[in-house]
Amino acid sequence: MNPSLITVVVLDRHAADLARLITTLEDAGYRVLPASTEAQVERYTSEGPVNLVVKGYEAGKVDALPLMERIRAISPDTEFIFCGSGGTIQDAVAALRQGACDYLTKPVSADLLREAVRRALERQSLVADDPKLRASLRRHSAPDVFAGTSAAMRAIGETLQTVAPTDVPVLITGESGTGKELVARALHERGSRREGPFIAINCAGLPDNLIESELFGHIRGAFTGAITDRPGAFQSAAGGTLFLDEIGDLSPKGQGDLLRVLEDGLFRPVGGTRLLRADARIVAATNHDLGAFANAGRFREDLLYRLNIVEFHLVPLRERTEDIPALAAAFNSHFSARHGRRRKQLSPDFLAALSRHPWPGNVRQLRNLMERLVVTVRDSELGIEHAPEPPATSRKSTPAGAISSATGAQALFTVQAGTSLSDVESQLIRETLTRVTPNRAEAAHLLGISPRALAYKLKALGLGRGAVA
Repeated sequence: MNPSLITVVVLDRHAADLARLITTLEDAGYRVLPASTEAQVERYTSEGPVNLVVKGYEAGKVDALPLMERIRAISPDTEFIFCGSGGTIQDAVAALRQGACDYLTKPVSADLLREAVRRALERQSLVADDPKLRASLRRHSAPDVFAGTSAAMRAIGETLQTVAPTDVPVLITGESGTGKELVARALHERGSRREGPFIAINCAGLPDNLIESELFGHIRGAFTGAITDRPGAFQSAAGGTLFLDEIGDLSPKGQGDLLRVLEDGLFRPVGGTRLLRADARIVAATNHDLGAFANAGRFREDLLYRLNIVEFHLVPLRERTEDIPALAAAFNSHFSARHGRRRKQLSPDFLAALSRHPWPGNVRQLRNLMERLVVTVRDSELGIEHAPEPPATSRKSTPAGAISSATGAQALFTVQAGTSLSDVESQLIRETLTRVTPNRAEAAHLLGISPRALAYKLKALGLGRGAVA
């Protein structure tokens, strides 16, 4: 959840309690509106969307529940958390029965309040009557990877607004970690199909013997092990969006099957006799150059034309360094709220070091770094000592007779001429997993192999999970 986009109104008659509640919520990154009267709470609700009201609840007072009724008459989806002082179990039960999300006993601990707010927003995202509010909460459930003002991201945003309301197929290209799936989700949530499902399929993990079943489903008895009917991705995504990730790794058979559906708009479940109509918007993504693949015979040119009606190209983070401070701040707020930590101050030296870093893992690598720092650093400020180390090439020169392992973005280690290829491969895999990203799927993309191939190599090289350290 991006807390800065969540509005919480706080009302408590006791100044000290009010101050504590406000401080806890502001430290978690929420937009907090303090209220001194019930009329002020009603005015806030009338003027704009209010996600949550946190109100003091005193034994013998009868104002809390009537206030909730009046607010719900204005904004039915606003959630309530009551913080009781001197109340009884009956007070809590009465509040919950009438629709409050939670009842906390004073003095309220910061951890309990943050957890109660998280539950309230989660419930709101599931049961809100307003579909726009549900969609908004879903969009804000992840940090904003589009933060920043670079020309590249402004262009992405403008094209999103134009293309999202249509059903035109979209191809999203860019290096691993640039946020391709998040663009796909944004297209879905801002389009006419946002109330439908968003189904994601990793094409790199589809073996030939399962492609048809995964995409089109099967009926009972279609093959050994098909003990019941099973819908495929196209059926599951009906009325919504089907996201085909790593489309460049789809096998030739899979490419042919997919092309047939895109051309005819029809498909048949494995073992079935009845044709079904495909009713899903297609969004595909790849970190490969599909044009080059098509020229080399590795990807069907006719399928490329079908997919690439509109292309979004996400530039690597090193080419939009002006966005890094805004991204770091967004991740800082998000993970502080998610893990119940105070937001860190980001020093100018820290931000400058981030801007100089090459980021071979792109936005995902920056996201992972900020989450780790938010969780592990006890200091209130992140300084230059918390920034990632500069590339190896800037710390020392490559020795004579050695070959750099860098591919342009960052040198991880050097290789002495005459080293065996298996040792080089072992070291490259180890360094990628320990110094660039521990995520094996991401590491596989950076190494230019499939996740299954990486798993096989790790096993063959004796680099199990415990060995990669």
